[in-house]
Amino acid sequence: MTPSAPQRSKRRLLRCAVVFIVVVLALVGAGFPVFVRPQIDPLQRADVILVLGGYGTDRYTYGIELARRGYAPVVLFSNPYGPDTDIDEVREPCEFPPEGIALECFAPDPATTKGEARELRQLSEERGWTSVIVVTYLPHISRARYIIEQCFDGDVVMTPSREELSIGYWAWAYLYQTAGYVRALGNRSC
Repeated sequence: MTPSAPQRSKRRLLRCAVVFIVVVLALVGAGFPVFVRPQIDPLQRADVILVLGGYGTDRYTYGIELARRGYAPVVLFSNPYGPDTDIDEVREPCEFPPEGIALECFAPDPATTKGEARELRQLSEERGWTSVIVVTYLPHISRARYIIEQCFDGDVVMTPSREELSIGYWAWAYLYQTAGYVRALGNRSC
């Protein structure tokens, strides 16, 4: 006795659902060490602290805090939002740098991690910097390291900011960072 058309359709749907769940779990599992538990470097003194632009604002205050603690004499803020940004944590320090901190702000071109890495390369060549502390949010650490190391030949220390991420944002970060990795792997030049 052969199954009826509705029974075959239900089995096919069930198989598709199982395959979908397995693929999603495999992707989440593969992304865990890259996005959730990336390589975090121990902090050490560097020539410059580079705060990458993007999600969250805690990274900017953390970059300044690291400079105050003596990790580097210069802090670079990437401001991909432009000088008219309404994000106070970016705009205010750029307009009124904290006392005792050599803070410089720049708009990366293009407004991407690669644009930020190119700016770091150019400034490093001009100023003789050989080491950098890069501050970004946790899911971006691995991809940012990959891109920055293509452009910067010196020592790179990657450290995460303290942004708390919702489950929904983690899901978005997985997708966004995965797509960014695919794009970065396809364009390995700085």
